[in-house]
Amino acid sequence: MKKVLVATEKPFAPAAIDGIKSVLTKAGYELVLLERYGSVEELKKAASDVEAMIIRSDKATREVIEAAGRLKIIVRAGAGYDNIDLQACTDRGVVAMNTPGQNSNAVAELVFAMMLYAQRNGFDGTSGTELRGRTIGIHAYGNVGREVARIAHGFGMKTVAFDPFVDKKDIEKDGVRVVDDVEQLYRESQFVSLHIPANEKTRGSIGHGLLSMLPEGGALVNTARKEVIDEAGLLKVMEERADVRYLSDVAPDCREQIEARFAGRYVFTAKKMGAQTAEANINAGIAAANQIVAFIEDGDRTFQVNE
Repeated sequence: MKKVLVATEKPFAPAAIDGIKSVLTKAGYELVLLERYGSVEELKKAASDVEAMIIRSDKATREVIEAAGRLKIIVRAGAGYDNIDLQACTDRGVVAMNTPGQNSNAVAELVFAMMLYAQRNGFDGTSGTELRGRTIGIHAYGNVGREVARIAHGFGMKTVAFDPFVDKKDIEKDGVRVVDDVEQLYRESQFVSLHIPANEKTRGSIGHGLLSMLPEGGALVNTARKEVIDEAGLLKVMEERADVRYLSDVAPDCREQIEARFAGRYVFTAKKMGAQTAEANINAGIAAANQIVAFIEDGDRTFQVNE
């Protein structure tokens, strides 16, 4: 019987585990569950005799991949996959996948939760301002960006997007105006919703140059990765301009400096919470299980992210 390891320091909801187990049992696979583990050695031991693995934010390093001698596929239940060593997977002949789109609505809703909190001054009893009529710039128009646009239209916001990797017509059919360069996006948008991945080209790419272009009262909303922010540049802009705000789903390394110096101009969640809804939790877990079965039984590589 093929074994599938679900290894999660931050466990799935019970309903998600039930759904994963149902998919795997139907396929004749055995579910191996490792939750809240305390060391890499525990993960390596659990992975040593499984054909497939599902993780969340857990680190699938080369050390872990090489310890899993029978591993054929690893799926990250979520959109990002920078916690998987893709080269190690390729070197070992392991297919790496993510589950794009399963948590998109959850992340998009958090964008607006943070924006509303900021616009209403943290609900401190003072008068705030509305989102209606303001422009939101969507930096990268993938699954989450598309959901952000949908919700923004409901608020009566103007939407503009920049993504050189998505066909302009596919964006425009959603009622979103496309700009040809990222500088224009930042100049025109009271809010910029950031959805770029963290990789060699994007790490530290959002800094003083772009952020200084934001219009008066502008805010960057980051539900992507903290690594894409040039924190020195962010601090410099916030020092130079008392109107710029930073709203983030994951606190930056310079969090203490921002909290000490820029009261009322930031929103940070307690931990990365974009996908932390019951629905996203269940959807991503079940999608991961289905993708594993489809790959092992039929060779389906639709969501493969390594070469």
